[in-house]
Amino acid sequence: MPVLVASDLDRTLIYSAAALALTMPDARAPRLLCVEVHESRPLSYMTETAAQLLTEVGDAAVFVPTTTRTRKQYQRINLPGPPSKYAICANGGHLLVDGVTDAEWHARVTERLAGECAPLSEVQAHLAVSADPLWVRKHRIAEDLFAYLVVERELLPEDWVKELAVWAENRGWTVSLQGRKLYAVPKPLTKSAAVREVARRTGADLTLAAGDSLLDADLLLAADRGWRPGHGELADSGWAAPAISALPERGVLAGERILREFLKASRTPR
Repeated sequence: MPVLVASDLDRTLIYSAAALALTMPDARAPRLLCVEVHESRPLSYMTETAAQLLTEVGDAAVFVPTTTRTRKQYQRINLPGPPSKYAICANGGHLLVDGVTDAEWHARVTERLAGECAPLSEVQAHLAVSADPLWVRKHRIAEDLFAYLVVERELLPEDWVKELAVWAENRGWTVSLQGRKLYAVPKPLTKSAAVREVARRTGADLTLAAGDSLLDADLLLAADRGWRPGHGELADSGWAAPAISALPERGVLAGERILREFLKASRTPR
């Protein structure tokens, strides 16, 4: 029976330059591999050691990149190792099989959203009138499924985020602040549902997961074992669960540690 490894990407396995958290002396910094280029500029990295570990994970288990990124944003990432047959994008809204959206899965997701939470248009309108242009740089709609803002983090009022979270909660949505992006996502739109579908299709009897943000909590809870790094929303809030290991590592070295844990668990006899 195969092992399924479902991992968030940004600030879990891959890191922007701003998120690397290289606190050691320059001479001791790890060698980095660029895994994403956008508009001809390097954008995301992992350590060379992590790249080798990911290759080994891909050989030992069914590795499923599991991200809130849109399909277009995901497809510009070039991860090392064997190509992943399955990938989860848009926080579970799209299940890719050999790089192509599974239309039946997407239809099931959109049907559920229509029946269980307020429409995207209502959330979009609320953000348009309540978010201050002083600290909002961009308004974005992702895959016609959820909304996010690109903000100036140092200017973003904490009280506004809390008020938005309460407003969203009452409409079946959730709010997550990750770096310079503030997400508003329907509660039924989950990574865990898509991961369960992949587990069903592959016959996996063990699911491993990792993630750093509030949007990864359901993914971690759905896994048999999970890991969270020492940074991110979950770490900052002290979030914990019985089968989840809270790692001390922060930044790109946390990604390396997570992959070591995936590999060790994948190879442990069951």
